[in-house]
Amino acid sequence: MKTLLLGLSLSLALLVAPAFAEVETGKAAPNFTLTDTKGTSHSLADFKGKHVVLEWYNPDCPFVVKHYKPGNMQALQKTYTDKGVVWLSINSSATGKQGHYSAAEFNKLIAESKSAPTALLLDQDGKVGKQYAAKTTPHIYIINPEGTLIYQGAIDSKPSADSDDIASSENYVKTTLDAALAGKPIKVGSTKPYGCSVKY
Repeated sequence: MKTLLLGLSLSLALLVAPAFAEVETGKAAPNFTLTDTKGTSHSLADFKGKHVVLEWYNPDCPFVVKHYKPGNMQALQKTYTDKGVVWLSINSSATGKQGHYSAAEFNKLIAESKSAPTALLLDQDGKVGKQYAAKTTPHIYIINPEGTLIYQGAIDSKPSADSDDIASSENYVKTTLDAALAGKPIKVGSTKPYGCSVKY
């Protein structure tokens, strides 16, 4: 009887757990379409021919604050969008969960923090987050001009919420984009992401 109950509990857990797809580095990045905070629709396919960064974003997460409060994330966004990279911040927080805001509220937050993504996309049903198996904020994905996923994982090598650790860490976004833009091989294609769980 105990074994039967355990089996039923496990089956139930599998049914209620979020359905995460698996995305593989070196394979085609799944296409998606989302609307940004200004009401404009964007599809990943629209950016074929450009490098694209996907940054899972929750402004209330301490690990996100680590990179936004000192301007680290904004500096990365500005540096690489100036070089022609498309930077898409994505918010997958569900209604009533941490980090869920209206489009107008997000626009105010973008202005206040001087964020510089190409667009902030709203994924409040979590469909795209689950499609990419986005687990944390931040969780970074980098896609090359052919549409291939070339990096996924952490923003940097120090999994803390302390801004003081930024200077002494390896920034995987910078390392990957600098190599890709120079036509050099990507040394690390995947790392373990760190941060708050995505609030599906």
